[in-house]
Amino acid sequence: MAATMDVILLQRIEKLGQMGDVVTVKPGYARNFLLPQKKALRATEANKTFFETQKAQLEADNLKRRQEAEAVAEKMDGVTVTLIRAASETGALYGSVSTRDVAEQVTEAGFTLNRSQVVLDKPIKELGVHELRVQLHPEVLVDIRANVAKSADEAEAQLAAADGKPVVSAEEEEAEALFETADEEADEGDEA
Repeated sequence: MAATMDVILLQRIEKLGQMGDVVTVKPGYARNFLLPQKKALRATEANKTFFETQKAQLEADNLKRRQEAEAVAEKMDGVTVTLIRAASETGALYGSVSTRDVAEQVTEAGFTLNRSQVVLDKPIKELGVHELRVQLHPEVLVDIRANVAKSADEAEAQLAAADGKPVVSAEEEEAEALFETADEEADEGDEA
């Protein structure tokens, strides 16, 4: 049987527990992730006592960080970032879009974001509009979209198609403008 370790969570961890819960995890997960990132303490009697004395302060700090994250989440919700990439004729990317790529684009859009906050269920390896989640706080998730295209024009068309709008090319818009101008001139001629 594999060895286990009991830890006290210092913040909510998805699929593991809430702040203050004593959970059993594998030692490697605790040593390599939870303990170094200060997300948990070893569940010793001394640490349990320490946690109880610090619980009110930890909860207050957590509440403040969550409120700040919720304020940013309201502004960030529904943001779409465009990533221009080389791809084959079938739409398969040469390479993939990583969490770092998405984080850089969101940061350019005016929000400070770390690559570890971008939640990718699987790597993005094809063109299109992809729904992603951003974890601003353990209790605050935001939905954003990544529009992966070969060019800016294609990105615009993909976005319009994803939003259910008719896709109109620049040439079609130009032809429509010429047609409207000709109609206006004909109307002016009729009035004279």
